[in-house]
Amino acid sequence: MTTIMSLVGMMMLLGVAFACSTNRSAINKRTVGVAFILQVLIGGFVLFIEAGKNVLASMSSAVAKVISYANDGIGFLFGPLAQQDSLGFIFAIQVLPVIVFFSALVAVLYHLGIMNWIIKILGGGLQKLLQTSRPESLSATANIFVGQTEAPLIVKPFIPKMTQSELFAVMVGGLATVAGSVMAGYVAIGVELKYLIAASFMAAPGGFLMAKMIVPETEKPHENLSEVDSGDEKPVNVIDAAASGASSGMHLALNVGAMLLAFVALIALLNGLLGSIGGIFDYPTLTLQEILGYVFAPVAWLLGVPWSEAVTAGSFIGQKLVVNEFVAYLDYMNYRDTLSAHTQAIVTFALCGFANLSSIAILLGGLGGMAPSRRKDIARLGLRAVLAGSMANLMSAAIAGFFLSLA
Repeated sequence: MTTIMSLVGMMMLLGVAFACSTNRSAINKRTVGVAFILQVLIGGFVLFIEAGKNVLASMSSAVAKVISYANDGIGFLFGPLAQQDSLGFIFAIQVLPVIVFFSALVAVLYHLGIMNWIIKILGGGLQKLLQTSRPESLSATANIFVGQTEAPLIVKPFIPKMTQSELFAVMVGGLATVAGSVMAGYVAIGVELKYLIAASFMAAPGGFLMAKMIVPETEKPHENLSEVDSGDEKPVNVIDAAASGASSGMHLALNVGAMLLAFVALIALLNGLLGSIGGIFDYPTLTLQEILGYVFAPVAWLLGVPWSEAVTAGSFIGQKLVVNEFVAYLDYMNYRDTLSAHTQAIVTFALCGFANLSSIAILLGGLGGMAPSRRKDIARLGLRAVLAGSMANLMSAAIAGFFLSLA
């Protein structure tokens, strides 16, 4: 039954994207068709084919090993406080510093040219397969590794000249993925790394699938670029790159910590108000999570989640959209052991993306700051981009649900 529901969910997502399209007749069938096939093939390879499972396991093991080196820095800085068996799990100590370390590592890889090389190869392949423009393809590939404000830097000079469809694809690419440094934070709280890695790679074609259906290309893209360079000042050496990355990571970690403190407290306040209102109707346990659970339960069910777990899974999907994915993952970890392994995988895929309502402001500040002339376009396309990014995540989750039900 879950296999059938996952298939139905895929068709429903494609139907919603088609219905929301700004120009249905302009949809490039080859682009969206190949994007969908590529997303399915990646999912099938790493979740169903034995060789692909081994590759994913090896990648997960390697990334986990790299992330574990952050513990040396954390131990040096916080001493005994860094040991979970001393005071238990402390988010600010065990999670946020991992973001700083990973941000510094990514900055070093960029400076050495390793990350640029990987992005150009994968981006070039994506461009040829999907027949998308080079700038949007490179940005989509960069989003696999870095965040929605850092990835567009690689094509920064071309953002002002981008077509509406290209700009939308860049926005959706950022919302459908998560930054590598933030992913390290998810791993630190216990989220399954192999599913996060798979979701990140599936999100590149998945973002294009939804972006090119909802806002198809109707203009002629500018293809006259030979070398991609943001034009920004580069670090002078590896040490400077590591220091710059650590500084950026610190700001990101502080933002994550402040955001979680505020949102968790505000949700608690809202739940207190809802409980008071519910008490009038003899239902004092009413919460935002429960309301979102019932609203999004059909969505979770269509992804392949058994109906008995759909309300719980739907709550996390709703929190990810209305609040953000970090809050959703934190709440998910409280209930993970009560869910089946199948549902755990689907939820992990569904939450792995920055697509939420507050991200519109981040897009306006980040992408709009790179190209002030496009700020109105970004604001106008914001809600559509959140929808497209969310559906790209849900499509990955439905594909994962399908293949895992066959395994």
